[in-house]
Amino acid sequence: MHDIIVIGGGPAGMTAALYALRNNKSVLILEKEAFGGQIATSPRLENYPTIESISGSEWADRLFEQITNLGAEFELEDVESVEKIDNIFHVKTNYGEHEALAVIVANGVKPRKMGLPNEDDLVGKGVSYCAVCDGPFYKGKEIYLIGDANTALQYALLLSGYCPKVHMLTLFDKLFGDQILIDRVLQTENIDIRHNLLLKKLVEKDGELAAIELEDTISKEKVKFETNNCFIAIGQVPQNEFLESLIKLNKGFIETDEAMRTSIPGLFAAGDTRVKENKQVITACSDGATAAMSAVKYINTL
Repeated sequence: MHDIIVIGGGPAGMTAALYALRNNKSVLILEKEAFGGQIATSPRLENYPTIESISGSEWADRLFEQITNLGAEFELEDVESVEKIDNIFHVKTNYGEHEALAVIVANGVKPRKMGLPNEDDLVGKGVSYCAVCDGPFYKGKEIYLIGDANTALQYALLLSGYCPKVHMLTLFDKLFGDQILIDRVLQTENIDIRHNLLLKKLVEKDGELAAIELEDTISKEKVKFETNNCFIAIGQVPQNEFLESLIKLNKGFIETDEAMRTSIPGLFAAGDTRVKENKQVITACSDGATAAMSAVKYINTL
């Protein structure tokens, strides 16, 4: 039995653990993949107060070390369901079951896919959602990048550092994201931007990506590029299916109040997994701190 189970090991989850531990509560963090969340794949974090520039992975490593030094327990397990029985939460995973007095859901989001027939088959075989992870494999080659917002802008800048040309293909006729990133992209000579293009087909040959086919959304003209790579950065989707029998979701996201409380007493949510306007590292950390303090207050009243 733990005081608090935190589902997710990203900025929100680890900050929640930090604040709960400093309030003398025992914490178990359940993470299904790797600690750090999306920020761990970011080449640079430049909008976190007091830190002018740091890699996302280094920032996440520092926070992970901080909470483990304070006594946080963690398991690499995939949560399958959460149930509340007599004020005790039962969290079932692919390895077993854990119990706690309160639960904080901070499992973030996952990359949005295009939904093309052979997309999953080509992941790791030319199709990628992480330029930090897979970009170095294409050093010295021309890169094709689908997307138009912050993640795509960051990926374009990263890839432009070791690739001769980055072809950024956007669905609309403008870029979305932080103006500083947009300005950098527009000023980078080897980033070529083409607007109003919709990815329609991933051409496969011998089990590998061989070309991409797109449609001009204005002229309806078909456009084809022969390439062995396609980085897709078109947003993220929540992964809260395991909560569907417990709470009502809003388009997959969790609704909370300002204290990060859900409709179930003792169940809290923090970070990108909940309904919110701004999704940044700093707001995820804020959510995590608030959720932890709310959870501590809840436990102390039991």
